[in-house]
Amino acid sequence: MYQTLNRTALICLLFLKLPKFEMVCGKVFEETYRKWVQYKEDCIKMIENETLPQGGLFCNRTFDRYACWPDAPAGIMVNISCPFYLPWYDKVSKGVVRRQCGSDGLWERDDSGVVWRDKSQCEEEKEVASRELWYKQLMLSFRMLYTVGYSLSLSTLTMALIILLSFRKLHCTRNYIHANLFLSFILRAVAVIVKDTMIDRHWGREIMKQADVSEMLSHQAAIGCRIAQVVMQYSVLANHCWFFGEAIYLYSVLISSVFIDNNKHLPYLCLCWGAPLLFVVPWVVVKILKENKECWALNENMNYWWIIRFPVLFSSLINFLIFMKILGVIFSKLRANNQSRYPDYKLRLAKATLTLIPLFGIHEVIFIFATDEQTTGVLRYVKVFFTLFISSFQGLLVAVLYCYANKEVQTELKRKLRSWRTETEVKCCRQ
Repeated sequence: MYQTLNRTALICLLFLKLPKFEMVCGKVFEETYRKWVQYKEDCIKMIENETLPQGGLFCNRTFDRYACWPDAPAGIMVNISCPFYLPWYDKVSKGVVRRQCGSDGLWERDDSGVVWRDKSQCEEEKEVASRELWYKQLMLSFRMLYTVGYSLSLSTLTMALIILLSFRKLHCTRNYIHANLFLSFILRAVAVIVKDTMIDRHWGREIMKQADVSEMLSHQAAIGCRIAQVVMQYSVLANHCWFFGEAIYLYSVLISSVFIDNNKHLPYLCLCWGAPLLFVVPWVVVKILKENKECWALNENMNYWWIIRFPVLFSSLINFLIFMKILGVIFSKLRANNQSRYPDYKLRLAKATLTLIPLFGIHEVIFIFATDEQTTGVLRYVKVFFTLFISSFQGLLVAVLYCYANKEVQTELKRKLRSWRTETEVKCCRQ
């Protein structure tokens, strides 16, 4: 039985990386355990209530944590239907698990001293097992992909944030917004990595006894995992909100001329760090009241998931519309400049910032009509691959475009490097 639960837990651990499988795996594991407990209780009642056979040698009734065995006359092969708690029971319902009762009235053992049992007819089909192995390899590949992406993003974003905050000449509303965007990416990367670690600890433990399963399914064991899940959802919403802030700032600079510089970044702070709470708090309440199971990664009712999904898709759609509007302004300014050859700082700002606009959750817009409930097969895996790839490496691209490739940042770094070299040379000459 524990091998079956271990296998189910492993599949759950791997499938937790995909939203659709999140709903399936927890239900499969919990349902399997519930049915196993019922099977065990029925077996114990049979052992306690059935009368003993009269006369002759017989093997005692027993429950070996896999199947329930009745008393059997010596020298008889006992056939028992496959246990109904198996997740694949529908496919093996006509199969049997066998034991041999020896001539001495004891259950026969194999060469290792373990009671012999043939459960080959109750095992999952090889075709299904090979499909599960393929799923496992695919999930591991996806996990390796986004772990590398988030790790690279975390390191580059942390250094970029330090650079923006270290140089006073870089302190302005535009760079404050950039810095908060970096921070939201950092929070998101840390939350994802911590969440994966917590899920590994929650689902990845080896099941040796029944208490391990009860502990795994307990609310206490899932508290840390749930906290990590909440932080991750908040960071995702804050991340998209700061994308929205970047788009609004660029739009205001080019078109409406509001919220520009003069350190007017407070409205952005209140909006982009506060607004996600308006969605995360209701989602937490709904989870506690309606779906208080496991790590809160299960979405049994997808309507509740829209509390998180809606603001992400809405902000991505607004960003896309802003992008199209700004694109028209850029083209008009370029045509005007080609005629007058008069430089415009707003145009230079737009050209420096525009490269990030396509990354403002546009991949969410691409799949806006391909929801988790509707996508299946190859399309689903394509969607998951691009979503994970863009989301994990997005922070790296942001750090490069907004910091390392920024001419203002490069100028300050070069000036600081020259100053450091001059100080070093002076100290060397004095010595």
